[in-house]
Amino acid sequence: MATNYRMMACAPEDLFNVLTDGWLFPSWVVGAARIRDVDESWPAEGSKLYHSFGMWPMLLDDTTTLEEWDAPHHVKLRARGWPMGEAFVQIDVKPRGEGCIVRMIEDAILGPGRIVPQFMRDPMIHMRNTETLHRLAYMAEGRARTAVAA
Repeated sequence: MATNYRMMACAPEDLFNVLTDGWLFPSWVVGAARIRDVDESWPAEGSKLYHSFGMWPMLLDDTTTLEEWDAPHHVKLRARGWPMGEAFVQIDVKPRGEGCIVRMIEDAILGPGRIVPQFMRDPMIHMRNTETLHRLAYMAEGRARTAVAA
């Protein structure tokens, strides 16, 4: 499993405000190109995001399912990206001083991605999620600053 940590200058609630809006998914998830639809029940457990990944014109359509939601502390997703496979993604958030510490855990669970040896798979996922958390921090911290200014 690849595990990333990032300190963010916002409250856990600010981070979860971003996660609550499924339409923002491709703005912070590296590899997600666009959102085609979001279940009306998002972020209820079992609800789905309908996304495309890759680069135009080579886009593949698939889904991400929300498996666990305990805002503003924990979320677990099942991300599909066939033909590469499926992965679980877990985000845990804890307050730290004036901000929060975010832990993101991801690993392949089905498909060809699972065949890649762990010692090769983890560094690739870790690099991608370093950027994913970087983008998520920009969004959550930006929203927090905007809320304070209002």
